[in-house]
Amino acid sequence: MIKLVRPTLEHQAEALSFKQEFLENGETTINGSELLDHMDSYEEWLKSVTDNTDPETVNPSWVVTDTFFAVDEDGRIVGIIDLRHELNDFLKDFGNCGYSVRPSERRKGYATEMLRLLIKHAGEIGMERLQLSVERTNAPSVRTIVKNGGKYERSFVFEGEEADVYLIL
Repeated sequence: MIKLVRPTLEHQAEALSFKQEFLENGETTINGSELLDHMDSYEEWLKSVTDNTDPETVNPSWVVTDTFFAVDEDGRIVGIIDLRHELNDFLKDFGNCGYSVRPSERRKGYATEMLRLLIKHAGEIGMERLQLSVERTNAPSVRTIVKNGGKYERSFVFEGEEADVYLIL
């Protein structure tokens, strides 16, 4: 069982361990992390993530976004997921949500449960539909989206890679 929790300063050591595992696995991108993979300072990242939850303080080049760690019963961060409340021109193909599961915790159903919990949160804040995109070659993520009710909408190409857009109503 996992729960979604907002990042806090208390998560710093675990979040840095989470990030380090991606790097050690040769992965430089942590989808859904609001650039945790590019920040040198957890405190700086936490301030950015916190500011982006509020229309008054959101970074002008971002949209209001809720970011959550997926935490297991032991308090270990097994994943990260975000919910973008609206889509700007940049996000029109990418959608309302991004997520990643810690490399050592993949293939355990965490992504499916994270997305299920995020869909519930989206409904609670009045969002009636979510748009998600996924590289066509990312079969595990396609399965996660479809298991959560995702219906194929359209395709696009980004940086030479084919991707599909799904809607969850």
